[in-house]
Amino acid sequence: MDSLNGFVVFVQVAETRSFVAAGRLLGVSASAVGKSVVRLEEKLGVRLFHRSTRSVTLTAEGSLFLERSRRILAEIEAAELELSQVSAAPRGRLRVSLPLVSSLVLPVLGEFMRAYPEIELDLDFTDRLVDVIEEGFDAVVRTGEPVDSRLSARCLGTFPMRVVASPDYLARRGTPLVPADLLKHACLHYRWPNSGKLATWALRQEPGEPELQLPTSMICNNIETRVCFALQGLGIAYLPDFAIREPLADGRLQPILADYVACTGVFHVLWPASKHPSPKVRALVDFLYAGVFPASEPTPAPSRRPSASR
Repeated sequence: MDSLNGFVVFVQVAETRSFVAAGRLLGVSASAVGKSVVRLEEKLGVRLFHRSTRSVTLTAEGSLFLERSRRILAEIEAAELELSQVSAAPRGRLRVSLPLVSSLVLPVLGEFMRAYPEIELDLDFTDRLVDVIEEGFDAVVRTGEPVDSRLSARCLGTFPMRVVASPDYLARRGTPLVPADLLKHACLHYRWPNSGKLATWALRQEPGEPELQLPTSMICNNIETRVCFALQGLGIAYLPDFAIREPLADGRLQPILADYVACTGVFHVLWPASKHPSPKVRALVDFLYAGVFPASEPTPAPSRRPSASR
């Protein structure tokens, strides 16, 4: 910044041919202007001005340097103008990571594309825990509580978990009435991609009861497979409500153990923490917040808290 200030002072002196006039325009004393010019000359190793009691004129080196200095300052001014225009209108490439099942988010992103045609969406679908900053994402949408302090987060809303099975499966195998009944059934499990551990089925039990070690008829690392196999009558699955709303509504899947399900999931949008997020990121966060769970209770403004999840 000192170097840039030196350019500004030099150009003012060259154009006004006076330390006093340059100082008046810059809001500093003539002495401060003179010291700035001397520092610049010492740094460059050349004399920029001929000085006398009556006038200040450019040397040959000063004339050459003036042309370059004006060009540099013009470039900086153009860059500032460009950035101010960017801040006014969201545009450019926006790289977003989404869960493999994004039935809630995709319709909203379609509306987002229509609302912001100058933003180019680059969507990456995965259930693994991505490193938002290292992998160069502008934002990610995930379930679970944030855990990465380098990220800002905004809650998009909550969703219930369901234990479900097809009517055909329940007719053949019977309907579990309490969690312990699951020990006699085929259970379709989810494995966390990052840890390799099976996701826990959060079911209420009586105090003192041991944790259930559910049978593992099938294990996978996505939601679609469990939905598909449950629809085919191959077992019981523990799934987020948003992934099975249609089959629940038309009866292809039935909820069971509803009084024992003790977990509510949460969606967050996460992005690299910054006092001034880019206009395209701000636009995306606001759009998702308004559109993913429009009927949800109001959630807090962005929090400078952590990321994680599925």
